[in-house]
Amino acid sequence: MGIVTFNEELHCLVSAKRMFHALFENDHNLIPKIMPNVKSVDFISGDGSPGSINQVNFVDGHPVKFVKHRLDKRDAANCECHYTVIESDTFGDKVECVANEVKFEDAPDGGCICKIKSCVHPKGDAVLDEEHLKAGHGGYMAKYNAVTDYLVANPDVYA
Repeated sequence: MGIVTFNEELHCLVSAKRMFHALFENDHNLIPKIMPNVKSVDFISGDGSPGSINQVNFVDGHPVKFVKHRLDKRDAANCECHYTVIESDTFGDKVECVANEVKFEDAPDGGCICKIKSCVHPKGDAVLDEEHLKAGHGGYMAKYNAVTDYLVANPDVYA
C-alpha cells in the first residue's frame, strides 16, 4: 500500500498568530494544562528548533501511551509548521511515520483557516485500515479543539 494523504481545512474563531503560538511554540507548556489525558510534553532532543524531538506522554489508562514528534520546519511569520510523527505505541507494524504540514491563514471574520496536509507512510507493504487512520485524526482534532476552546475562553492569552 502506498502513502495515504489527507487534506483538511478547518475554520477557527481565533487568529492565526494565536493558534500557531499555542499549537507550535508553547504546546509543551499549554497542552498538559488544558488536556486532562496528557501527562506531559517533553523534549527528547533539541530546544524546540527544527530537528528537535518531543514526546507527548499520556495518562495511565489512556489507549495511547506516547507519541514522538520531530519538528521539520517552523515559520512563525507565515504561521506554518511541518512536523513528523516518528513514533507511537499505536504504530505497531503498520505505520512508519506521519508527515504533517499545517498552515494558519487569517480569515476576514477575525478567526483563521487551518490547512492541514497529513501523509501516512505505511511500513513496507502494510495495509492501513480506516479505523487506524481515523484514530490518529481524532487525536489531532481533540488537541485542536481543546486549544481553540481555551483561546476563545481566554482572549488575552497570546494576544
